[in-house]
Amino acid sequence: MSKILLSALISVHNEECQLAECLERLKFADEIVVLLDKCTDKSKDIAEKFTDQIHIGDWALEGDRRNAGIEYCNGQWVFEIDADERVSKALAGEIIKTVEITSFDWHEVLVDNYIGGRLVRWGWGASFGKAAYPGLFRKGTKLWGAQRVHPSLKWSGKKGPMLSNRLEHYVDESISDMLRRLDNYSTARAKDLRDAGETWGSTASNVRRLFSRFFKCYVSRKGYREGGYGLLIALFAGLYPLISHLKAKLEDD
Repeated sequence: MSKILLSALISVHNEECQLAECLERLKFADEIVVLLDKCTDKSKDIAEKFTDQIHIGDWALEGDRRNAGIEYCNGQWVFEIDADERVSKALAGEIIKTVEITSFDWHEVLVDNYIGGRLVRWGWGASFGKAAYPGLFRKGTKLWGAQRVHPSLKWSGKKGPMLSNRLEHYVDESISDMLRRLDNYSTARAKDLRDAGETWGSTASNVRRLFSRFFKCYVSRKGYREGGYGLLIALFAGLYPLISHLKAKLEDD
């Protein structure tokens, strides 16, 4: 077996509608590794058309699942991606070139986020979306924390320059999807907070955080350029810690 330079890694839960197109765009990698997390749909059948590196499990924490996926990879480099993301030909070429010549250990990838069919580039961040993410790294340099949502990261390598081509991320189909994502994220975060024996500060501090995060997304990150979508992104980013705090404080499960 020839040496594997690059592994493409994807973990999914019931992504039969998204998975095939995502995997089709990953054929540039030397291997594709798929984690199936509690899947009850046709995700396994779809994955088998693209790779024999399929691993089935039941992970309670996102961080544990992502760490397991990295361990399954045989490549010297890992490119981590989600089912609702797409790699363009230009980005694929840049990834291949980068892992062949770079002296660094990890690189961030720029992201173009779509809501439905609309590109929404400005305003993302503050735990409600990503304008870039550290998706390309040497195996052994990236360790995810033990959390359900937005796990922490520990690095043992040297950060390199950001890639110039963008990943396509079909983050939400509609405003209703954005609302559901806020509810799901805050519920998972509340469980992490309760497990840690905390509620993410006081209610007053989280009300202040609402305004500071709103300002950061809407003004500093220029969400105002996206009209109503930028307003919603900033509002949800601000509400996320407050709702998570209240769920952790007021709910038992």
